[in-house]
Amino acid sequence: MQQNSATKWGQFIPLVTVFFFWGFVAASNDILIPVFKKAFDLTQSQSQWVSLAFYIAYTVGSLIYMGISMVIKKDLINKIGYKNGLALGLFISAIGTLLFYPAANLGSFSLMLSGLFIVALGFSLQQTVANPLAIALGPITTGSQRLTLAGGINNFGTTIGPLIVSFAIFGASTGTDANISIESVKIPYLILGAAFLLVALLLKLSALPDRPALVEAEHMEGHTGSALQYPQLVLGMIAIFVYVGVEVSTASNLPAYMEKDLGYSIQDIAPYISLYWASLMIGRWTGAVEAFTENISLQKVLRFVAPYLAFGVFLLVNAIAKHDLAPFYVYGLVILVLIAADIMSKGNPARMLLIFSLTGILALLIGMFTSGMVSVYAITSVGLFCSTLWPCIFTLAVSGLGKNTSQGSSFLIMMIMGGGIVSWLQGYLSEYTGLQFSYIVGVACFAYLAFYAWKVSGILKAQGITFDKQTASGH
Repeated sequence: MQQNSATKWGQFIPLVTVFFFWGFVAASNDILIPVFKKAFDLTQSQSQWVSLAFYIAYTVGSLIYMGISMVIKKDLINKIGYKNGLALGLFISAIGTLLFYPAANLGSFSLMLSGLFIVALGFSLQQTVANPLAIALGPITTGSQRLTLAGGINNFGTTIGPLIVSFAIFGASTGTDANISIESVKIPYLILGAAFLLVALLLKLSALPDRPALVEAEHMEGHTGSALQYPQLVLGMIAIFVYVGVEVSTASNLPAYMEKDLGYSIQDIAPYISLYWASLMIGRWTGAVEAFTENISLQKVLRFVAPYLAFGVFLLVNAIAKHDLAPFYVYGLVILVLIAADIMSKGNPARMLLIFSLTGILALLIGMFTSGMVSVYAITSVGLFCSTLWPCIFTLAVSGLGKNTSQGSSFLIMMIMGGGIVSWLQGYLSEYTGLQFSYIVGVACFAYLAFYAWKVSGILKAQGITFDKQTASGH
């Protein structure tokens, strides 16, 4: 099928609203984890059941999707259409938010987990549709940049999510009464559910295509029609597992490290969780500049303007929340490392994946072998280097799949369970090694991502797919 020659902004802009929701809820979980840990007297690994319930739902959702496709003997998304798939996913997530009300009234940890599970079940369907759709709404050469831009909107949600949920739980008070905290959770999630339903209606009425044009590989003779015949996808599934794993576990274990090892109170940690997720926004705004303009000179300027504009958003929302901004100004220097890494990648998703993975390893090693706020900023900076990895992996993994794209996308979304499993694994390991040295789990995750970046370049080249045209043609 013929791909689009220019980004369709009128369709892309409504699509990115769902990316915002994924970020808002995922980052808010990092505030719920320490609150539930205190309220229900959980161990560190038990507190990670929040992440486990949320991220394992992506796998369950993908399995349901594939099961229905097998029963009807046709790909579910291709049958109902991409737009209907998004609306259905939002409706399922809205049902999940309703459980927070009885869960808060009953003080039930299991019911809270059930609500998060159903919210993420809807997200699973939304992600299966939205990620390849974002790539398809324009030329393949800027597909990863478009997905990066959508990720930047996602991380606006991750930046304000912890602050809003923290305010809803703690308010202006400094107390940590467990009953008040859990009771306070229900209202923001009911509002979120109403927002899910509203956006479902708006997307249903939007100009989004039901069946977008998708790119197929040139040299894949004799494949059976299964997405699993493509090596870029199979290796990419493992890459998504470890990527989401390191992204989520780095943040979800940070509150316990700051509380236990550095003496912070739970409510004072929220700005640092916000900074971690804002770091992903900073990196994604930086990585998305090529989706905006083909002008090379303007791209060079935007590479410096975009990250500090995103950093300014973080400072603004924390100023509104009346947090002390003084500890965060030095982080502006760390952003320069991100800009240098982005320039070195030259817009090629495989090269970017390699460079950012190696930089992520360096950041975690610094976090493990330093102390105090230096270690906190090093661990937080992992957000900068995780920022563009999802769009890079997703673009590389689904490139060339053609009509198998939605099936391949579902396989990738299934592997989001890595966020829960790796978080739990790090939490479990920390009970033996201490929280700081448990970050060796993240180092191992980044090591695989560097390998995938090297391996997938040759695989795609053999299929006649290259991303370097982008640099040569100025796209």
